[in-house]
Amino acid sequence: QVHLVESGGGSVQAGGSLRLSCDASGYTITSNCMGWFRHAPGKERERVASIYFMYSIVGTTDYADSVKGRFTISQGNAANTLYLQMDNLKPEDTAMYYCAASQYRSSPGQCRQASDYDYWGQGTQVTVTS
Repeated sequence: QVHLVESGGGSVQAGGSLRLSCDASGYTITSNCMGWFRHAPGKERERVASIYFMYSIVGTTDYADSVKGRFTISQGNAANTLYLQMDNLKPEDTAMYYCAASQYRSSPGQCRQASDYDYWGQGTQVTVTS
């Protein structure tokens, strides 16, 4: 059974940094997507960043325009660990952040929608104060 657990959230001042981690137990990376989404009160859930693995090798990464140049998605040394490095945080980044993973996907174009993902963590809260 796949189980995703996020950590690393917290409260930080604007301009600060946080690194979120996601441990994916029971998950096998072959050709899949993993990603980070966020959901703020009163707003729709938003894909923040995604990474496509092709034959277990890191392939394409993709970011929402709102975080390009500030956030970096990466795979940890432990294959089933996913990171989201968040720099130059802004108050509008405040949200619950969720890790997500998919079953087999044939292309990175299938990593963009929440419906592309099959497994979800419980989320970690990020609060950015001005």
